[in-house]
Amino acid sequence: MVRKMTTSIEDIKYNVVELFAGAGGLALGLEQAGFNTKLAVEINKWAVKTLKTNRPNWNIVEDDISKIVEKGIKNYLKDNEEIDLVSGGYPCQSFSYAGNRLGLEDTRGTLFYDYAEVLKEIQPKMFFAENVKGLTTHDKGRTLQVMLNVFEEVGYKVYYKVLNALDYGVAQKRQRIVIIGVRKDIYEKIGEDYKFPEPHEKQLVLRDILKDVPKSECAKYNDAKKEVMKLVSPGGCWKDLPDEVAREYMKTTYFMGGGRTGIARRLSWDEAGLTVLCTPSQKQTDRCHPDEVRPFSIRENARIQSFPDEWIFKGSMAEQYKQIGNAVPVNLSKEVGISIINYLQKLKD
Repeated sequence: MVRKMTTSIEDIKYNVVELFAGAGGLALGLEQAGFNTKLAVEINKWAVKTLKTNRPNWNIVEDDISKIVEKGIKNYLKDNEEIDLVSGGYPCQSFSYAGNRLGLEDTRGTLFYDYAEVLKEIQPKMFFAENVKGLTTHDKGRTLQVMLNVFEEVGYKVYYKVLNALDYGVAQKRQRIVIIGVRKDIYEKIGEDYKFPEPHEKQLVLRDILKDVPKSECAKYNDAKKEVMKLVSPGGCWKDLPDEVAREYMKTTYFMGGGRTGIARRLSWDEAGLTVLCTPSQKQTDRCHPDEVRPFSIRENARIQSFPDEWIFKGSMAEQYKQIGNAVPVNLSKEVGISIINYLQKLKD
């Protein structure tokens, strides 16, 4: 079952500023780990409504991060408390490579630049960035290398690793790169490297988490797609269709080779979910319910992302699906958050 939120505000000792906060998966996981959200920045008005509905006590700013950076992020903090962590998943964007140094100035005009500028301004003890696995190979690896250069330039020793949410109490195969930075003076004081969280021994499957899910809105398949999906058994995909049906459904992609196992894909109870997406019924990336001929509902997708049932999403059905699909799985964030706290605790040892 999905874990309830148990951390009380009184237990929280560390302060975090979150950029690109979205619907709050990353921030909620960090709160559960033991962080106090001092500021959350998000530009999407519906995601902001989600955050304010669930955490009215948080300092939430709805604005463009570039405008915030221009004014100085310290102007948005309500007190002078030290910030232990900056977190957030900035988008993966190409850089110009105009200069030879490939540092901060080469990233101007990107949202990564704004993230780095926040680090430069408030110098948190650590940072936690999350991004798509493809960042490791984007532009032949040069994009990631520029980011690492910039983090070094603004004063951080950096660690990165591709983590699968499935290994951290999330019933979902979702691989993401996690980048952790330790301010160099903090690293020198502690005198040892940061360590990523160890994978759990048990991996969850859909059967473990989709019991007694609250009713919620759910996208629908059109009649033609329903007839196709009825022919697919749990755990199967388009390859299980009768040949004439497969040819009609796949059209030209039928002859393109490769697995393409996301098409006409019906999940089974005894496997983990595939990566939760922003739209629930795209043809190339079907995730059909194991028993019923439909996509997963809003609350089912939220469970697969390890959100607790009491976390409310605001906006249209499409907007809610999008917020959930874009989120960092709560339990993955919590596990990384705990590893960060374990590292910072060494300052007190």
